[in-house]
Amino acid sequence: MTQAQRTLLKRFGMQRIVDVHCHCLPGLDDGPGELSASVELCRALAENGITDVIATPHQLGRYEGKNAPSLIRQGVENLNAALEWSSIPLKVHPGGDVRVHERLVELLEADAVMTAADGKHYLMLELPHEPFIDVGPMVDQLLSRGIVAVITHPERHDSLVQHPQMLMKWVQQGAAAQVTAGSLLGEFGDRAESAAWDWLGRGVVSLVASDAHDLNRRPPRMREAIEQITRKLSHVIAQRVCGENPARLLAGEPLASRGMAATGARR
Repeated sequence: MTQAQRTLLKRFGMQRIVDVHCHCLPGLDDGPGELSASVELCRALAENGITDVIATPHQLGRYEGKNAPSLIRQGVENLNAALEWSSIPLKVHPGGDVRVHERLVELLEADAVMTAADGKHYLMLELPHEPFIDVGPMVDQLLSRGIVAVITHPERHDSLVQHPQMLMKWVQQGAAAQVTAGSLLGEFGDRAESAAWDWLGRGVVSLVASDAHDLNRRPPRMREAIEQITRKLSHVIAQRVCGENPARLLAGEPLASRGMAATGARR
C-alpha cells in the first residue's frame, strides 16, 4: 500500500478509496494505447490515494459496436495481472462510460453495455455534447430495473450549465451526478469550474471522479481535488463525494446525499 493510500484511508475512515470513472484500459478508446501506459496511469492513481478504480471505456456513440462487455472484462483481468506483477496496490473493476442511446435498456438486458463494476446497480451515463437530450424518461426506465443513472461530468455540457434545473430534475427523479476532479481545478474552463463548485456546494453532486485518460493530457488529480474541496467547502463533503459515496457505488449501496433526495439502487 502506498503512503498516499494509507493517509487517505485514515483521513476518511474508509477501507477503500474508489475512483468510479477512469479510462485506464489499454487500446480500447481514447485512454492509454499500450498496457505499459495503463500500468503507469494506475500507479499514479495509487499515488493519489486510490485503492480501487472502475475502468470505464466509452461504449455506444462513436464506439458503438466496439468495447463489448466481454472485451472489457478480459481487459480488466489482464490489467489486474499486470498490476500485481508490477506490485502496484490497486484493484481494477469493469465498467463503462455509456453514451445515451434510445435502445439502452434493451442493450443492458442483452449484456451489450456495462453497469458500474458489473454490479447492475449503477450505470455511468454520458450525454452527447450536442444536441441536448432530456434523459428523464431513461432515468425512470433504469430505476424501474433497479439501476441508478449516474450523469457523468454534467459541468462539461454547456446546455446543462445554462439550464441547471434539468440536472436537478434528474437528480430529484433518482439519478446521481458525478463531476470531474479536473473541472474543480479549472482544467475544463471557467464555466465548468463554476458549475462544478456550485452544484457540489448545493448538494446536487454525489460523486467526484478522476475521468483520467493518461498521465499527460488527462492525469488523475484526485488528491488535489480533495484538498480543494476540503479547503473551500468542508472535510465532510470531501469525505462524502470522494470517499463514502464512491465506495457505496462500488458495493451497489444507496448513495448518501446532502440537500437533495437520496439516490440509490432500488432493491
